[in-house]
Amino acid sequence: MNRVVHPIEVESYRRLRARLDTSHFPPLTRAVVERVIHSAADLDYATDLVMDEAALRKAHTALHAGAPVVVDVEMVGAGITRRETVCRLRDAESGPGLTRSAHAIRLAHEQVGPGALWVIGNAPTALEELLTLDADPALVIGLPVGFVGAVESKAALRESGLPAVSNVSEKGGSAVAAAALNALLYHPTSAEENL
Repeated sequence: MNRVVHPIEVESYRRLRARLDTSHFPPLTRAVVERVIHSAADLDYATDLVMDEAALRKAHTALHAGAPVVVDVEMVGAGITRRETVCRLRDAESGPGLTRSAHAIRLAHEQVGPGALWVIGNAPTALEELLTLDADPALVIGLPVGFVGAVESKAALRESGLPAVSNVSEKGGSAVAAAALNALLYHPTSAEENL
């Protein structure tokens, strides 16, 4: 992917790395940590994020091979650049025991099937619903924000054993969830590294 990086972004990363040594992270983990920190100007994400490099490698391969990207809200989709996303929130309806966000995840799952990358940055109930489905995801970026259900839904994601990016605290949100996906999207493939 040919991407022109603006000088402001270059300077921002220089300042980030001057304040925080990220060199000990493996390549894709470092890319995710740095892009999330960059999106939130919050250095605490370096110790708050939880992910596995091997899972990120597989997700990176799937993403660059064209796997679908599903988002819980349009704001997450708006933050993901150079890639179409699936968001079914406009089609969803709430009902007894089912939030609109959870219904949107069901609808998206019916549409995309297995192997998608799921990016959840808003609704803990969306992440909770995804965990009840047989989604067989390439990756779940589970970074919903909030004081009700966010910590618990992210803990459940980690306990599920699914390939995931999550964090331990209440922090999260659309911008950081999109940033985590963009880190994988922007990271070169082995073919691009050899150009």
